[in-house]
Amino acid sequence: MAYFEWADDMEVDQGPIDQDHQTLVRQVNELHTATSEGRGQEIVARLLDELVRDTLEHIRREEHYMETIGYPQLAQHRAGHDSFVADLRDLQEKYHAGSITVAPRLSMLLRDWLSLHIRRYDKDIAVFLRKKQREGARTPRPRA
Repeated sequence: MAYFEWADDMEVDQGPIDQDHQTLVRQVNELHTATSEGRGQEIVARLLDELVRDTLEHIRREEHYMETIGYPQLAQHRAGHDSFVADLRDLQEKYHAGSITVAPRLSMLLRDWLSLHIRRYDKDIAVFLRKKQREGARTPRPRA
């Protein structure tokens, strides 16, 4: 059984944002498996580099999507993203400084990010969009 499993309650757009989140699920599971087998230190450098790269690309895509749909909580959401990236970079620095606790700390950070941020804050994006679409459907359209 995987350390963390993708679930329907994590879906945001059934598209690129969800695909990015599923990549993160794969990465956290890869790290957990390696750590469980005593190989966490072997893969943590590569995985941290992947995570920073993939996270920055994902954030750019997700924030652009939020701007496009007029998501009102973008500033608060962006602050959460900035904090997560800072945490990843901090762990990268600790790894390069020789810390041996980076792999389990990274595993917990990713698990918490998936559980809390995606299920709570990213899910709000989908809720907002559905509400906006329902309201748009009820708004009378001007006749030509």
